[in-house]
Amino acid sequence: MGMVAMTYKVNPDADMEDVDTSMIASTVQGLGDDTYNVQLVEIKPLAFGLKFVQVHVVMNDGEGLADAFEEKMSSISGVGEIEVISMGLL
Repeated sequence: MGMVAMTYKVNPDADMEDVDTSMIASTVQGLGDDTYNVQLVEIKPLAFGLKFVQVHVVMNDGEGLADAFEEKMSSISGVGEIEVISMGLL
């Protein structure tokens, strides 16, 4: 089975005020385990003082694994839309 490298853009929830992107970043970093190798989590500027969290993760190329990781991230308080920026086989 191959490996997949994915980069996500995790936007803060637009319905919440004062979302702590640092808390989101540290929580996402903690999602790493035997299945998901969270390699890099960065806080980047979005617009007008807003920020988003960029997540680089490597996982096995298995059915449903990417969706399961996205569900884990979306369950974090303050997380809004999650967008896949890039995906590639290793």
